[in-house]
Amino acid sequence: MHGGVKSDTMPWLCCERKLYEPKFTEKNALTLAERQQIDNRARRDLVEVVGAQMLLGLVVAMVCWGVAGGLAATSSLAGTGAYLLPNAVFALRLWVSTYRPGGASPELFFIGEFLKLVATILLLWLVASVGGDQVQWPAVVVGMVAALKGYVVLLVVKGSRAK
Repeated sequence: MHGGVKSDTMPWLCCERKLYEPKFTEKNALTLAERQQIDNRARRDLVEVVGAQMLLGLVVAMVCWGVAGGLAATSSLAGTGAYLLPNAVFALRLWVSTYRPGGASPELFFIGEFLKLVATILLLWLVASVGGDQVQWPAVVVGMVAALKGYVVLLVVKGSRAK
């Protein structure tokens, strides 16, 4: 007993620090058809997310063009591209890994996220170097935020389809 609770009913409360590890059984193993269904859904979701980010980036660029002109639209597209290009390459890598028997490893995911961050910073530096004084930074930031939050549009659209 530990604090009025039997240690065998709640092993994480026991002073012996036994960790609960669920036992693998045939009941919780996925069939080949279930694995293929999950992989197909993951592939579709990756493509949809990148597409939604691209679409929202284009919409924001059109709004920037209407509000502040062509330089703002170009700056907005540069901001969208600075996030979208590394993200699309990373999504492609994850998409390809769904065809491997083991799938994507957590290490690959974290390394990919780190490289995506580095690539985004380098692309923003390139925008600043090439664009110089022509870059309108509020539009760049708005374009980046649009690409970052493009998945929200997808959630709204998919949520409305589910009802």
